Formats: sequence, structure tokens, C-alpha cells
Amino acid sequence: MAVSITAPAAAQPLESHCGNETGGKSVQGFISHEELRRSLQQIEHTSKGKVQVDVAGYSNQGREIWTARVGEGDTVVLVQSQIHGNEMHGTAAVLDALRTLGNNSKRSEEIRKAVTIVAIPKLNPDGSEADIRQNQRTWSDVVADFPQLADARTAWNYNTRVGGFDVNRDFNPNLDYVPQAAHFPGNSASTGWYITPEAQTSRDVYRALEQEFGTVDIFADLHNQAACYTGEGMDDYTTLSISGRFISNPAQHGNWPKFDYDAARRVNVAVYDALQSGNSPQSKVTLYPQNTNLPGTALGSFALRGSASILFETRGQTQSWGQKQHGMLTKQVEDGLFGIFNSITDGTLDTIDPERYELIPERRSVPRN
Repeated sequence: MAVSITAPAAAQPLESHCGNETGGKSVQGFISHEELRRSLQQIEHTSKGKVQVDVAGYSNQGREIWTARVGEGDTVVLVQSQIHGNEMHGTAAVLDALRTLGNNSKRSEEIRKAVTIVAIPKLNPDGSEADIRQNQRTWSDVVADFPQLADARTAWNYNTRVGGFDVNRDFNPNLDYVPQAAHFPGNSASTGWYITPEAQTSRDVYRALEQEFGTVDIFADLHNQAACYTGEGMDDYTTLSISGRFISNPAQHGNWPKFDYDAARRVNVAVYDALQSGNSPQSKVTLYPQNTNLPGTALGSFALRGSASILFETRGQTQSWGQKQHGMLTKQVEDGLFGIFNSITDGTLDTIDPERYELIPERRSVPRN
């Protein structure tokens, strides 16, 4: 049942502390690569095969990139988390969602019949282990794999200091694209190249689903943002920003007839509605800045191909927030994902007025003295 969009209730006044947390290693309490391995194995076992775990690919340093699949419905949802290594809440939320989806409850069974859910719980395990945004891959590694780039300028999304790429700028709506030297270095408004094994793995998972279902109906990408944002009309901090807008002009990138911005807006409203519950901190949802044009992101490229895409930006990365409010923030992402699954299962997603998306409070920077 849709809840009308209203101003969220107060939780943490803007004058309260917001910034770097002190004490302890920032990634303590988050999920390491080995912990993820064990958790997925346990989920697959306890679900008695309802959740199927596979290795979809490998990171540049050879770590497994796993997928988990549950359900057999005609609508397919691809959920991807931790494309940025220091944005970790989504991984825990995906595991919690998989545990629920694989249980014997009546509701989980209903969802499984209506939806096929495929999750990539941690796309960038190398960056996660190093607690950095980028992956762990040098430009020399790229040239070794793509000799035609020997004379190309270094990609704009390469960080020389850490020796890695922002993987979420390495996507292209053409899944068969082959890197060409003339297309480098590129910029934020251009498409990517699939020069990182992590982006290649995401593409391959997406391509396989597209071949199976015709269209990947919904794509959710789980991220974290800085801790100190508020929202239009709010007097406290936002705990989550969402968005369905990543392409300013689809025609600029060729002919993509399946692009459906209204479908993306409906999915975003379904998530917003699921998180509105009185004075709950989860209700502090805002709209991510809408002046974005990012065709090189997974969200942008997959949106062009027809996926109703949604960005989750949870409050606080590891370097700015650590474990504080970890449980609530993880549950918020899980509940938002179930807002998607439930609306598909109940048939309410298609009845949402996409214009309600425009009423979600816009994210704002906190005023500074």
C-alpha cells in the first residue's frame, strides 16, 4: 500500500556530530572476502538449494566474484553491491535478504514464484580488502590484456596513487564493445570500456540474464555516500539517497528503444514507500542529485538497455562512519530491496504514478558556518 510522500520525522539534529569517527579499524564489523565465502555457503546449505551460489568471475588479484540466485519468476531483478570497495553496507544487506528469500515462509515462497533475483554481493573484493574505492589494477595490467591500448592515454578513472580504477566508470551499453585507443582517456560523460575484470564480470552476468529473460527488468546498485547530507525541508541527516536518473539524453548514445525512465521512477517510489514508517530513521530518504549524466556507470549503461535502474546511496562510507548505526543502515537497504520484491509480487509496481518520484525530497549539503 503506497504511503503518501511527506516530510520525514526528525532523528539526528544537524548541529550534532557528523564526520570522521575515531577509534578502531574502520572496516571492523564489515564482511571480509572469506566471511562472504562462508556466509554464502551457509545460505546455500540452509536454503536447501533455493539459493544457488556460483563463481561468476575473478577480480584482478584472483579473488572470486560470487553470484547468488533465488526464485523462478518471470520478472528478473539484478542486485549488485560494493562496486566501490569502501562502500560496504549493501553486502550485509544482500546476505540478510538472501537468508529471508531462501527460508520456508509463505511470503518468501510467494516472492520466489513471482521474481527471479540474482545478486552480486561484492563486485570489487580487492578494493574491499584494501578498504579503498578503486580496484587493484594498474594501467600496465590493462595494456597487457589489451595490447591495442599501448599508445592510448591513461583512462580518466585511473587513480595513480592507489593503482586502481573506479570500476563504476568502466561500463558500456554495448556489451560487445572492444576497447579502442582513440576512445581514451574519456571523461565522466562518456561510456566506459570493460577494461577491468570486475566490470567484465558484471557485464557477463547481465548478458546471461538478458539472453535468458530478454530484458533485465530491474537493476539495483548498492552504494554509500558521505555521512553529512540532509534533505530539502529536513532538519536532520538523510540516511539514504536514491535515484533513477543517470542519462540526460539517451539518443546521445545511439538507439536504445528499451530505455524506460518511468519504469525506473516507479521502482524508486516503491523503495521510498517501503521505508516510510512514522518516526523510523529509515524514513529519512532523499533524492540523489538529478543533474547526472553517467553512461559509463553500470546504472547508466544498463538503463539504456532497458533495465529500470535504481541507485542506493546509504549514509557513510567506511572512512567517515565506520560501524556506527551499522545495523540500522543495513536493515534500511534490505527493507528497500524488499520494497521492490514485494511490489512486483503484489502487482502494485506497475500501478505507481511515476510523477511521485519528483516529490521525493532532494538531497542537500548541510549548511556550514
